[in-house]
Amino acid sequence: MRVSPRPWIGIAVWVGYVVIVTVVGALSGVGYNNIGDSAETLFRSAGLFLGIGAVYLVIVTTILGWWRPALFERARSRHRWPIVAPAIMALSVAIALPAVDWSRIDGGYLAGLLTLGILVGFNEELVTRGLLLTGLRAEFREVWVWLTTSALFGLMHATNIISGAPVAQTLQQVVLAFLGGTAFYITRRVTGSLIWAMALHGLWDFTTFATGHGTVGPSFGLFLGVGGEVLALVVVWWTFANAERRTVATEAQ
Repeated sequence: MRVSPRPWIGIAVWVGYVVIVTVVGALSGVGYNNIGDSAETLFRSAGLFLGIGAVYLVIVTTILGWWRPALFERARSRHRWPIVAPAIMALSVAIALPAVDWSRIDGGYLAGLLTLGILVGFNEELVTRGLLLTGLRAEFREVWVWLTTSALFGLMHATNIISGAPVAQTLQQVVLAFLGGTAFYITRRVTGSLIWAMALHGLWDFTTFATGHGTVGPSFGLFLGVGGEVLALVVVWWTFANAERRTVATEAQ
């Protein structure tokens, strides 16, 4: 690694990303509740700020030389069974997607959904459970790494208020994002790779927007997924077993 990991570096990268997506999102002129209205709003808002955010993260990760520790675990969790929580989320996606009325989703909107899913999964996982996690592991125990990355992942969604999201709805989203972040953390710890967390995260957001645009009424599948997120909070403790302390600092030597 070109730069030795430090907590302040991971936090600074996170702050930089949040500022970029918040400012670009505000400048797009598309309110939060209107992002999924059409293919045009998807690309003009989410596609734009997520695209710029992705470029920022690729440049920063390359300069720091943190690609490997950001994407891969040096030592996986000794307990593998906690993967059941994110597996329930994956199952919920499999249930929800067939229920979507795909006749309501044209080619342009589908392209927007795919772009959003890929960029959300890549960006938000890399910045929190990738770069932020790498920085924090240099000095903190794994339980604090999980708690901080999940809390800041939830907190970054609070900026939706700036784009017009209702406060009560946003607070609920922050809590659910914390729980979802825990499930994505478990995915990384158990599989040994952030790539699987990126895939699950991207599929989850893709499905959320697809069901919101192409179904009438709430989707049972996504309700099941929320159950998986809650379960993640219960089982995450077992993933700390065999978690190496200050792993990244050791790798940098």
